[in-house]
Amino acid sequence: MVWAMAGLVAVGLGAAGVVLPLLPTTPFMLVAAFCFARSSPRLHRWLMEHRLFGPAIVNWRRHGAIDRRSKILATGFCAVALVLSSVAGLSMAVLTVQFIILACVMLFIWTRPDAPDG
Repeated sequence: MVWAMAGLVAVGLGAAGVVLPLLPTTPFMLVAAFCFARSSPRLHRWLMEHRLFGPAIVNWRRHGAIDRRSKILATGFCAVALVLSSVAGLSMAVLTVQFIILACVMLFIWTRPDAPDG
C-alpha cells in the first residue's frame, strides 16, 4: 500500500512537471515505475505502456539512455529558465548557482547514450 501511494504521488508530481517548466517529469515517472513494480502489476503495466511516459522509462531501464528529442527539450527549458531568472532580476550569486546546477544537469543528460531507434 505504501509503495502504491508513493507511486501515485510520483505520477502526480511528474504530471505537474509536464506543464511546470522547472519540475522534472521523467525522474518522477521513474520513481513511480519503481514503486508500482513493487506494489501493483496493473499500475506498473499502465505506466510502462503509457504513450507519453512509457518509452522514456523503457529506454532508461533497458539502455540507460535518453532520446535525442528529450535532451534537446531539456536543454531548451534550462536555457529558458536561466533567461527568465535573469529577466526577473535575480542576483548574480543566485544566477551563478542556478547556472552551475543546470550545467551539471545538462552534463549528465548529454553524457547518457542516445536511445536506440524503434
